[in-house]
Amino acid sequence: MELPKAYDHSQVEDKIYQTWLDSGYFNPDKLPDAEKREPFTIIMPPPNVTGTLHIGHALFATIQDILTRYQRMQGKRALWLPGTDHAAIATQSKVEAELYKKEKKTRFDFQREEFLKMVEDFAQTSHDTIIGQLKRLGASADWSREAYTLDEPRTLAVRTAFKAMYDDGIIYRGARIVNWDPKLKTTVSDDEIEYKEQADPFYYFKYGPFVIGTVRPETKFGDKYVVMHPDDKRYEQYKHGQKIELEWINGPLTATVIKDEAADMAMGTGVMTITPAHSAIDFEIAKRHGLDIEQVIDDRGCLLPIAGEFAGQHIKKARPLIIEKLKNKGLIEKVDEKYVHNLATNSRGGGIIEPQIKEQWFIDVNREFAIKHSEIAGIAAGQMVTLKQLMRHVVSEGLIKIIPEHFEKIYFHWIDNLRDWCISRQIWYGHRIPVWYRTAPSSTSEGRTQERLQQIYCGVEAPKEDGWQQDSDTLDTWFSSGLWTFSTLGWPDKQAKDLQAFHPTDVMETGYDILFFWVARMILMTTYHIGQIPFKTVYLHGLVRDKDRQKMSKSKGNVIDPLGVIDTYGTDALRFALIFSTAAGNDIPLAEEKIKGMKHFANKLWNISRFVMTNLAESGIKNQEFSLEAKTEADKEILAKLETTIKSATKNLDTFNLHEAAQEIYQFTWREFADVYLEASKTQLADEKLKANTQAILKHSLIQILKLLHPFMPFITEYIWQLMKEQNLLEKNDLIIISSWPK
Repeated sequence: MELPKAYDHSQVEDKIYQTWLDSGYFNPDKLPDAEKREPFTIIMPPPNVTGTLHIGHALFATIQDILTRYQRMQGKRALWLPGTDHAAIATQSKVEAELYKKEKKTRFDFQREEFLKMVEDFAQTSHDTIIGQLKRLGASADWSREAYTLDEPRTLAVRTAFKAMYDDGIIYRGARIVNWDPKLKTTVSDDEIEYKEQADPFYYFKYGPFVIGTVRPETKFGDKYVVMHPDDKRYEQYKHGQKIELEWINGPLTATVIKDEAADMAMGTGVMTITPAHSAIDFEIAKRHGLDIEQVIDDRGCLLPIAGEFAGQHIKKARPLIIEKLKNKGLIEKVDEKYVHNLATNSRGGGIIEPQIKEQWFIDVNREFAIKHSEIAGIAAGQMVTLKQLMRHVVSEGLIKIIPEHFEKIYFHWIDNLRDWCISRQIWYGHRIPVWYRTAPSSTSEGRTQERLQQIYCGVEAPKEDGWQQDSDTLDTWFSSGLWTFSTLGWPDKQAKDLQAFHPTDVMETGYDILFFWVARMILMTTYHIGQIPFKTVYLHGLVRDKDRQKMSKSKGNVIDPLGVIDTYGTDALRFALIFSTAAGNDIPLAEEKIKGMKHFANKLWNISRFVMTNLAESGIKNQEFSLEAKTEADKEILAKLETTIKSATKNLDTFNLHEAAQEIYQFTWREFADVYLEASKTQLADEKLKANTQAILKHSLIQILKLLHPFMPFITEYIWQLMKEQNLLEKNDLIIISSWPK
């Protein structure tokens, strides 16, 4: 057979991927001797159906595919279960933005179901694009098990989980300070806030005998409490609860002194006024001391009647007018014109966050409940714990290992400061809250009928009687994705075959930036609902940046399109470039030159393989096994170095040092085998006494190289493997994807 002189990825990759699909080996149940294999499971972090995959998605797909292919070759019953996330706020805001851009309309111009159909159509198109891209990246995921956070099985899981937590009193409805986005008109979780650095004037105001500072004068209409630290010697003459008469924005005001340790003595003058309805810290101070809480700003970002003459004005418009009035009243002490601070914005829609007190649904992370399941690392069934204690316990006891290890300290810090999780959103797309309301007349003890009483029903299924109306809110996306490792395996059917076989999962591989968004919430949900850890190891990768370590963005023109470089250089080159310098938890600098360099390596591998296969074609070394004998110093060195490379690469893959494994295999293939042994072999092949043994070593080494490289560069290795099979150079007539890992 005449071998092509060059490797053309564009002619190979689609055909190879179809071969894998036809084999069925992505499905662990169809692997040879599947029932005898030990399970290995990764549940894919579901990409948001908001567009197309970017280079960061290519990184996660590469890492997870490497781990899956490696474990499959190790003889494991490897399941990589794929899926996508409906990403409620992100998806709806994208559709709304396009709708307004094209038609100058918002969702409120449509019936709810009509608008949802638009979102679902967008999500489906995006989904199809994403799945196609994952396949082009070589993802050996079991597509027969693909899941979607908003499909029927996951909807059942969400409702079941909500009801269980509601019945336990862990889910409750109450009025608390939340992050409100006036632009999207919905709440946003703490973890979805993106802080953007911004320079604004910082104003120092005369507040009676005190000087207070703020960047937000528009919130100060309701400030009638002045807070200072009880140990601040500067203000020891003032007593807690003391009343002080002073002049303020809209006239005379009686202020009350509050002594509280939340006051920072080193910040400004050490005193502050509080706006409890529009600040989480101020809200907590007010709750501790039983203070009045007055709303100043409405849902649209406009001032309420408490602002007097400024009522109805948007805060942006009102701010300079308020400053002008304070200046005229002589209440401005000084102004720092360039005060740099962090502005809270909604990472999902870009709106500026306006804290508000809202009646919302929450998960109580401090409420005790009895463990219903069997013992969890020393916590026995029936023992009382809180969700925070449970989340801390499984990591501190070593049931879950986080890589890199230093992220454990960050995880514990986040857990210790965790507040109740607001899970309701005022958007239309997503899982509707499974709670229904209706009113019914109530009777007095004398039998008289009085005012109507609201009834509440929470259930997995809707109530059958008439008159019930479902809560209009939807659930936070992270609620449904928090169930991901077990809802994808058949829960709430506790006896589901996949749940029994593949849970807890082995690895959760994801970016360090969603350790709290998602990883922590999966731990919360899984330990509570099924009494297991969701995964044994959390592997956190970094962010892909440009060659200068700058964040990639369209405005900077430094974005690398994964499909674009695949078209140019091939999937294997992109995968190997992504993984080559990727230490866990570190950001990855990536330039197109690096991908081009790995294309050269793929070409080198092809030339090596072509040389070996050509020299074996006319020999008697076909598919027989030959004993390897080191007859020359070159033979001895290459076999010893191959042995060392196999041992070291295997150890590094087992300990998640994927980049070190890649570098070792690269070094051996190019430097030791190609540059050194192939050159020595040319002389040895000309010697009839050494020829057969040299050919055996060449064949053996190439087979081991292909196996070692397969998880990293699956397409070219499978292609060469099939060519060797066609030349009758392999023992088994099968695919490299299920070959055994080198021993």
